[in-house]
Amino acid sequence: MSRRVVVVGTQWGDEGKGKITDYLANQADVVVRSQGGNNAGHTIIFDGNKYALHLIPSGIFNPNIVNIMANGMVINPKALLEELNTLKNRGITEYKLYISSRAHIVMPYHIELDEIFENLKGKNAVGTTKKGIGPAYSDKVARIGIRMCDLLNPETLKNKLETSVKFANIFLKSQKRPLVKVDDIIDEYIEIGRKLKNNICDTGILLNELILDNKNILFEGAQGTMLCIDHGTYPFVTSSSPTAASIPINTGIPAKYLTDIIGVTKAYTTRVGSGVFPTEFEDKIAKKIREVGHEFGTTTNRPRRIGWLDLVVLKHVVRINGLTGLCIMLLDVLSNIDYLKVCTGYLLDGNEINYVPADYFEYSKCIPVYEVYPGWKEDITNVKSFDELPVNCQNYLKVIEDYLKVSVTIFSVGPDRLQTVTLKNIF
Repeated sequence: MSRRVVVVGTQWGDEGKGKITDYLANQADVVVRSQGGNNAGHTIIFDGNKYALHLIPSGIFNPNIVNIMANGMVINPKALLEELNTLKNRGITEYKLYISSRAHIVMPYHIELDEIFENLKGKNAVGTTKKGIGPAYSDKVARIGIRMCDLLNPETLKNKLETSVKFANIFLKSQKRPLVKVDDIIDEYIEIGRKLKNNICDTGILLNELILDNKNILFEGAQGTMLCIDHGTYPFVTSSSPTAASIPINTGIPAKYLTDIIGVTKAYTTRVGSGVFPTEFEDKIAKKIREVGHEFGTTTNRPRRIGWLDLVVLKHVVRINGLTGLCIMLLDVLSNIDYLKVCTGYLLDGNEINYVPADYFEYSKCIPVYEVYPGWKEDITNVKSFDELPVNCQNYLKVIEDYLKVSVTIFSVGPDRLQTVTLKNIF
């Protein structure tokens, strides 16, 4: 029986989804990216080579895999062409890549608007990557967006650009920025359309055909559930929903076709940008975790904020996504730490709670309640099975399973594909 597997981030992004999607992609026939844009970053390491992907699905390295950029994405086509050119320069030239004709486009003025909106928010700035993602989604919802299909029809493109630019110029003028002229940009995007013409299609139809063909399909996540526009730490979130529930609407397939939902979590917690982060701490242990775990953003290179594992957050994410399994990443980073804290609840106004409050200001008042467990000294980077793990490390994984009532199906002890231990086959 074929499987349709969703990989979702269970924290604030950067959980190691790139490695897991790459690892699982070798067992899949199709890899789909369903939301977000080049504000995401997947770092993939194999055969001693390191690759950073921002838009392109992780199956791009295998010429037999169908890679789909679905309708829920917002795509900067110039960035996409640059990414494809980078892969070409590194010898990756044989691949199958299909781009949804319904996917919206990040235009240059979206990037400028992103910076303006962040500046206007002042101390309440979200800490976006300033890649134009939010403004592109805003135009989508306002029904003035540009889509991939528009690149294939110059007359339609000009008509839609005239409307979209009219709105953008209101903001640009208010901030005394140079105004956008359609004639200055349209020829470049018509040419981009010519370059991508053979890749653009109705990927919803394609996906349904592949499902009926009994293909194994992997839906790879971008960002994490705690950055979900609906269920994350609003307003410090992304502009889309990186949850399993968003897959059907973002790809054009029925929800009934999804078979497995795998949550990827670090063995600790990190966050980039602003926003509440209850288990955050900064001391010599945090610095060690940041250095050993190379905790710097793939897209921005910003140092990530470090925190202890937060099981309240994971419980929230398990409920929202209906997780059927967990992948525990960067377990090796916790070696040689004397003790490990795990958050099992919050104190809010003196009362203990075990949920994530919707109100951002309430959440900012939450004080983590910790249980403390002994760490392990052993190097686990060459471990090939659960039984080879130190007892304290085994216990740490069991604590996670017992609290969440979800089994650990994979754990990772290093960045390479080979440093991945599967406890239950997914495909």
